[in-house]
Amino acid sequence: MKYFVFIFFSLFSTVFSFAQSRQVTNSSITFKIKNLGIATSGSFSGLVATINFDKDHLNTSSIEASVDTKTINSDNTMRDNHLKDEEYFDVEKYPEIKLKSVSFTRKNNENFIGVFNLTIKDKTKPVKIPFSYIENNTGSIFKGSFDINRLDFGVGGKSMVLANEATVLIEVETTK
Repeated sequence: MKYFVFIFFSLFSTVFSFAQSRQVTNSSITFKIKNLGIATSGSFSGLVATINFDKDHLNTSSIEASVDTKTINSDNTMRDNHLKDEEYFDVEKYPEIKLKSVSFTRKNNENFIGVFNLTIKDKTKPVKIPFSYIENNTGSIFKGSFDINRLDFGVGGKSMVLANEATVLIEVETTK
């Protein structure tokens, strides 16, 4: 009986040890889009995330993240204020952009594809995000990028000068 109890608690602690949430220590959320044919970039700050990722247990892994839309920064205050308006991100009504994992698959040792529900302005669409995941002695690093059509999320109207496609780049460092 003692042996059974020991095995049970060993298995229990093993199963739940990989599911512990990782703390975000550093993050970078940037975007690129063409405006008047010129590549324009910007960023969001203040990432809040719950990361329960284990490369050996993808079926039970999960990632939920959000970023404050008021933190948009394109190095142009006038443009930033315009992007915060109702036509674009409507930051007063929709203060967050959210990302929630649906599933993960492994491409190779350090490369994965995550399917996520992305919510911008109360519109949710699935996106596939290829990303790398590298563990080190103190934590891990996630790096990924994906393209979205801004019109799918009601960000800005039809425009002859602003591209519809934007590229989003994400880099997140975590502790164990």
